[in-house]
Amino acid sequence: MPRIKSAKKRMHLSRKWTVQNRAARARIRTAVKKVRQAPDAAAAGTSLLEAVALLDRAGRTNLIHPNRVARVKSQLQAHVSRLSGR
Repeated sequence: MPRIKSAKKRMHLSRKWTVQNRAARARIRTAVKKVRQAPDAAAAGTSLLEAVALLDRAGRTNLIHPNRVARVKSQLQAHVSRLSGR
């Protein structure tokens, strides 16, 4: 356990952000799964919009590396395009 006041504060904040980051990553994983498991192109398209918004936000805040965000978005878009027959 930290004894110094600033170290106690950092520990408290670290726990707080760990919980928030874990929840945000879980939301992203769920949104990506919704796109990949969508039964048709229309459902996948609406799920794609939500997933892209979450991924962009995560990329801006460095929750996920921006290159990974771009790669996942590209893969999801290609998946939706294949479903729609383009």
